[in-house]
Amino acid sequence: QKAGRLFSGLLAMNVVFLGSAFISSMIFNHVAITLADVWILLSILKVLCLCWIIYYLLGTSRQLHAVLYRDSHAGPVWIRGSVLLFGSCSVLLNVFQIGYSSILIQCKSRVEIVFPSIDILFICSQAVFLWHHSKDCIQVQHNLTRCGLMLTIATNLLLWLLAVTNDTIHMEIESQLREVEQRFAGKAPSSRPCNETTSCTCPNTTTCKVFQKGYILLYPFNTEYCLVCCSVLYVMWKNVGRRISHHPIPHTKQQFKLQGVVFGPLLGAIAIITGICVFMMYQIQATDSTPSREVFVLYYSYYVVLLPLMSVGAVIGTVIHALEKKELDTLKNPTRSLDVILLMGAALGQIGMSYYSIVAIVATDPRADRLNSLILSHSVLLILQSITQNVFIIDGLHRQPFVPATEARHTGHAGQHAVASDLPGEEETTMTGQQQHTQIPPGKEEEIKEEQNHEAYDQRRVSMLELGQEIRKVSLSYIHSYSHLSWKRRALREIAFFLVLCNIILWVMPTFGAHPVFENGLERSFYGYSTWFAIVNFGLPLSVFYRMHSVGGLLEVYITA
Repeated sequence: QKAGRLFSGLLAMNVVFLGSAFISSMIFNHVAITLADVWILLSILKVLCLCWIIYYLLGTSRQLHAVLYRDSHAGPVWIRGSVLLFGSCSVLLNVFQIGYSSILIQCKSRVEIVFPSIDILFICSQAVFLWHHSKDCIQVQHNLTRCGLMLTIATNLLLWLLAVTNDTIHMEIESQLREVEQRFAGKAPSSRPCNETTSCTCPNTTTCKVFQKGYILLYPFNTEYCLVCCSVLYVMWKNVGRRISHHPIPHTKQQFKLQGVVFGPLLGAIAIITGICVFMMYQIQATDSTPSREVFVLYYSYYVVLLPLMSVGAVIGTVIHALEKKELDTLKNPTRSLDVILLMGAALGQIGMSYYSIVAIVATDPRADRLNSLILSHSVLLILQSITQNVFIIDGLHRQPFVPATEARHTGHAGQHAVASDLPGEEETTMTGQQQHTQIPPGKEEEIKEEQNHEAYDQRRVSMLELGQEIRKVSLSYIHSYSHLSWKRRALREIAFFLVLCNIILWVMPTFGAHPVFENGLERSFYGYSTWFAIVNFGLPLSVFYRMHSVGGLLEVYITA
């Protein structure tokens, strides 16, 4: 098992290094290594992954005793749903790219049409594979399965890296705007050498503009899809050959129930509605050629108000976890281990960008402008919020889920008492009835039957009253025990639900185009266009992925509370 993991890990490492060398060479020397060369390499890797996925679906998984165990923690519904959602958006993205390249076929290579076509097949087959087999603990062909999973992980990582570093359509739009500005200024367009991507200009037609805008709008979903697939595939790789021991304690499946929470959904709904209004105002004004500084002030003010509330809620939740005498879950769980790694790793994106912004703002005097002070406050609060939220989620994931055992125990005792108090009374009644029937003359049978029914009715009434008193005692004792601890569980559920809604709106805003960290111009003027563009392209997808992954972790904390 260790040799198989080592070999498959080395295979993935070599593939990632080879692809990274191609992509970095394209960035630094785009004459020798072009974007088409990188696409050809990735297309070969996709075809190999497609062949292995088809072989797994039709061959490996259908063998006898292939899947004896399934990991119940792996591939939850929200992860598989996000794979389908982001996969659908990525397919639509490739459709827009094919349409955009077809319109500009005179200045684009045919590889730009073939590559997204292969990508559509790869995305669809991978989504089907992960939806049906993400919980598999495969017991046959271990080495081949590990190598196939690692090759698919490496391919997704390279696709993510290319998506982060490649921004050809944005460069084309900027070159078009630059030419328009030069024409209005009365200057001739610069005759500097440029590659074939920047020389293409989208004709002034509605179809081309729709393809172009749709591609830009759906571009972040492709990076999210690659990262989510990598996480699910890594859990499958860890589960290859794993034998899950069945414990005698029955596993109670936790379900999502919106009960006992009021303030969390209310405050979260207010945050979402306010965020949508701020986002729409920002998008409307930021589309102008010269967006006003007031729209940036509004955007950062929203963050400065929301982030402290999220940090305080996470700190209170962590304190409640410390006060609870709930046992830690020490069982081996690859999914939980990966969740912790992804939370810590993805948070580095926005933490890194925040530190770069702090250095830039402090070096240029943060007191010079109100916007500078807001950006500095936003960066500091974002770091604190990420750290406190990670501590709260990780602590909650390692807690045993709450199981109301007292309720089941009291219910069982009440039922046993009811049976015990009901059956003997009936037996005594029937026995006495039989004895009296043998001793009393037949003329008085009707009177005896009436007295007997009356006595039985009184006895049943007494037993029902005793049963009701016993149930009332049990209910009062359960309510007393529940009220003694319910404030902690209620507070945890309120905080977790509030943080879920806040992370959703903080995921929506940068995903659908609100990027003031690049558009305000302060950090860009300090670090330079190319340097800050690389920092944002690396950190922003990670921060978006962090928000999406935090939603899943917080839902787990909410359910187990």
